[in-house]
Amino acid sequence: MSPSSPVTEALRSPSTRGGLATLGPGALRLRAALEGVFTGWAAEVGADAVQYPPLMRVEDLHRLDYFQNFPQLAILGAALTEEAAPEYATGGPREPSLPAGHLTEASYALPSAACYNVYLDLAGRTLEGPHKVTTVATCFRRETHYDALRRLLGFSMREIVCVGGRDEVLAHLELFRKKITGYLAELGLPVGIEAASDPFFDASAGRALMAQLFPVKEEFVFDGSLAIGSLNFHRNFFGERCDIRTADGEPAFTGCVAFGLERWISALTSHFGLTEDELADRVLAAGRP
Repeated sequence: MSPSSPVTEALRSPSTRGGLATLGPGALRLRAALEGVFTGWAAEVGADAVQYPPLMRVEDLHRLDYFQNFPQLAILGAALTEEAAPEYATGGPREPSLPAGHLTEASYALPSAACYNVYLDLAGRTLEGPHKVTTVATCFRRETHYDALRRLLGFSMREIVCVGGRDEVLAHLELFRKKITGYLAELGLPVGIEAASDPFFDASAGRALMAQLFPVKEEFVFDGSLAIGSLNFHRNFFGERCDIRTADGEPAFTGCVAFGLERWISALTSHFGLTEDELADRVLAAGRP
């Protein structure tokens, strides 16, 4: 196959269709370079690397008020019913979607964020000190529209999570605020920090007022509209819902640093105009001490 063949050209850059992305070798090398930087930061703060299941139980998400707060994002997993399966096994029908009547009840959901499993995994535990975890997940969100790598139906999210006392969690977030800001300056990628809302806080509740006085979510925004990362302070919401407690018996506070890997790729390629290999070298060089 010729190096300049259409197939080879297609593999060099990401392509998207219906909110689903295909990453070629160059984009994968760039993503691996970004992951090297982020996992290096996680190791520096003593975060354990953990891989969680690819699906979540609906009953667990109810525990977190997920469907109350994010009903528009939810994507559920279901199987063909025993009655419908033989019809498909014989070759039909072949429509672009399956009717709801042919599906079982959905007891599983595709995750929309990487950190939820961290809190569910710690449920019922009392922590002796701050507990830090890093994980990466393929996340899914049903959106009103999709826009290349900027907004996807399925995307990769790397998170570095801290569970512990209030001051410990806030120190974790402040450390990464400085670390990410310094890294972006060295990288030369212009990104602003903007306060954002957190749907976990009921707009009519006292917590929502506190959230306005003390931001619970800050986003690193490229080009005025693309959030490539975020700092999230959940207060003790997940500690209460999952019965995670600190050594003094109080509900734990939680906070996470999140990176949207495809969004980083989009921002880097659009801003610098370099090849993905050149960008991978730049990403790693900026991350070296």
